[in-house]
Amino acid sequence: MQTNSDVASPVGGTHLYKHIEQELTQSIHQGQYKPGDPLPAEKFLAQRFGVSIGTLRKAVDSLVGRGVLLRQQGRGTFVARHNKDRYLFAYFHVVRQDGVKTYPLLELALFTHTKADKQVAKRLDVGTGSRVFKLVNILHLHGRRVVIDEIYLPEKMFPDLTESIVRDRPSTLYQLYQEQFGLTVVKAEERLRAVKADALKASTLNVPEGEPLLQVIRVAQSFNQQPIELRYSFVNTSDYEYFAELTPTA
Repeated sequence: MQTNSDVASPVGGTHLYKHIEQELTQSIHQGQYKPGDPLPAEKFLAQRFGVSIGTLRKAVDSLVGRGVLLRQQGRGTFVARHNKDRYLFAYFHVVRQDGVKTYPLLELALFTHTKADKQVAKRLDVGTGSRVFKLVNILHLHGRRVVIDEIYLPEKMFPDLTESIVRDRPSTLYQLYQEQFGLTVVKAEERLRAVKADALKASTLNVPEGEPLLQVIRVAQSFNQQPIELRYSFVNTSDYEYFAELTPTA
């Protein structure tokens, strides 16, 4: 077994712990360790990869930081499993202006098939004209319609997805992706801009046409930086705002 100095040893131009991180990620991606499974003991994994405990811990720490793994005090480290609480705290950033955050009640307004236009295709890394599912959800917060989500999914990655599957799912979409299609969201990139409410969005959110809305463009990625979902969220910010807590890593 290598010493603690192996943390900084290059493997193919990267640090050794990054190589171990990639190996663990691949094991999870291939289903060797499934969502909710405990990670094997550090000693076992260190021996498996032929590295020191220090190097292994650095790789695991990085995966915890990325949300691929979760630590539970006194229980160990587990492969992250998407559920309602995880979605609320990790991926839902709309809060009332007094700071109160609540899980949205969802109303599925549209489920259809369409073809990816140039922007959708670019963000999902598929060909223009590729078949995609389009979902529209209306999110109710504290009894009010506050957010409209327009969601695009590549059809080839979600075989046999139906409106009833989406409508009758027991928890979040991300949990559905993970448990029914083997697609785990491990990263999401968001961009924010201001847009004007068109007639349909204005009517849906009960605001004047032309009213400024916050638009959040999110691309959710699975392993190997594979885009699996494009989401356009339109938020009425008269009483709500976007809030994200940032934790410096260095």
